[in-house]
Amino acid sequence: FGFQGLRKGECRPFVVDGHQVGLVSQNVIEQLLKYPEVFHIRAPEHGKQNIVELNPAFRDYNTRSQQVDRILREFREQGLFVALKGWRDECYDVKSSTGSLLKMDRSATCLFGVRNYGVEINGYVRHPTKGLCIWLQQRSDTKQTWPGKWDNMVSGGLAVGYGVHETAVKEAAEEASIPDHLLKNLVSAGCVSFFFESERGIFPNTEFVYDLELPEDFVPDNSDGEVQNFQLLPVDECLERVFKPDFKTTSCPVVLDFLIRHGIITPENEINFTQVIELLHVPLQSLYTYRTPTAACDSPTAPAILQRDLTSNTNTNSIGNGKL
Repeated sequence: FGFQGLRKGECRPFVVDGHQVGLVSQNVIEQLLKYPEVFHIRAPEHGKQNIVELNPAFRDYNTRSQQVDRILREFREQGLFVALKGWRDECYDVKSSTGSLLKMDRSATCLFGVRNYGVEINGYVRHPTKGLCIWLQQRSDTKQTWPGKWDNMVSGGLAVGYGVHETAVKEAAEEASIPDHLLKNLVSAGCVSFFFESERGIFPNTEFVYDLELPEDFVPDNSDGEVQNFQLLPVDECLERVFKPDFKTTSCPVVLDFLIRHGIITPENEINFTQVIELLHVPLQSLYTYRTPTAACDSPTAPAILQRDLTSNTNTNSIGNGKL
């Protein structure tokens, strides 16, 4: 298992309203070039590489969303990209530091390397004989993504119109039937951020993490048909499960973060401890920094460097020569 860096020279910044919001690979750019009325390929004011820019004539959220959605639906009908086979009719916001710029179907965000946001809940039990244990779910075989894979007890994407805590509560009810009186113990535990690449595209993910201590006699029960099984595992067995092929890759960082915070993974038992920490907290907020001069002037938090070349991140980082 590893978190791979972006391959140099193959991706270009995706810019909307003067703000970099994503990264586009060459195979996607080739298709976008067929729609010059919507996507522009041009040289930036600063830096050497071209950027992919949504037509700046589209000045509002709805217009941008409609124009992009039209093209994505054409891509889907033509069967151009594996990612669009998982079309959800559920949208994610595409955001900059100034707010939401447009929305697109969640299945398409990886084509543009748009930052994804999700919520995950670590449900754990302090068992009297087994010690610290973690609840895992097995996803339904009918799920469009990661079917049949093991996953965190509760996880869900941050869809348009929902807040972080609101999503956590909603997903907890739908996926695990956790009652309100237990959800009062939900504790925010920060976030995990990382890059992940697959045949579907580029995933710069940020997962908002919650911890929830559960009583020994509580058993999760799915109510939305998206989970086929739950299992309570001691932390050592959970760690082994995380690195098996049948575990959902993008939930692995959240479990590792939990095990680090609870003292299960330490500098003493993992020789690559500091590397693991870095891999779980990739600074996506600062990496997505391209702004046109106009946008930079409009932003109170604009950095001095208008563009950072994300495509120069060439390292391939793997977790562990130790027990990880």
